[in-house]
Amino acid sequence: MEDHPWFKDWFNSPYYHLLYANRDLKEAAEFIDKLIAHLHPAPGATMLDVACGKGRHSIHLAQKGFDVTGIDLSEESIAEALIHQTDNLHFYIHDMRLPFWINYFDFAFNFFTSFGYFETQRENDNAIRTIAQSINANGRFVMDYLNTHCAEANAIYNTEKDIHGVHYAITKWTDAKHFYKKIIITHTALKEPLEYIERVEKFTLEDFTKMFEKQGLQIQEVYGDYNFAPYDINSSQRLIMITKKNPK
Repeated sequence: MEDHPWFKDWFNSPYYHLLYANRDLKEAAEFIDKLIAHLHPAPGATMLDVACGKGRHSIHLAQKGFDVTGIDLSEESIAEALIHQTDNLHFYIHDMRLPFWINYFDFAFNFFTSFGYFETQRENDNAIRTIAQSINANGRFVMDYLNTHCAEANAIYNTEKDIHGVHYAITKWTDAKHFYKKIIITHTALKEPLEYIERVEKFTLEDFTKMFEKQGLQIQEVYGDYNFAPYDINSSQRLIMITKKNPK
């Protein structure tokens, strides 16, 4: 593992939280509502939100009466999420590459492309193994990832944003294996600009099928957006996979 991976520094930065503060909470809530209607979990089902961020999905799930645990590597995100902690909503600072609770959860979720950040395939496998081991024998895991094929067509652009006096210059590009986003931040509180580079791996449905099978998970359903439209390799915005443990 890298000593200082880009996501650990960037996701803990107050400038990250400012840039993404207006992510669509309504869209997230609507997706959770549709997902729960689709999955039909039992009342009080146990759920793990992997890379939960500030907990926007976890909070909505807990409000529906489920027992929800959110884990994330970002101390800043978990500190804010803990404000919302209740008897059925729990948050922990935890690295998804390391084992968590074993055979405990009825469902595990990884939302909003919160994967594909690591340097090595071993780290990817370790993360999937953590998730697979966390769910019980009848458990299901839902992965919500970008659709690489569609994203490639929209991967190159430059844009600038000003948010509360902070200036963001954002550049996107791509190579054979990754999507990149460079963020240059200027602000009167900074002696010099800050620069961060996000990197997300170009995983396909075939890649996930192999990674999941290696950890005893089988894809049962695939959808292309948050309304559960059929997945189309060229036009779908998302790659949403519902998996289940293979019987031993």
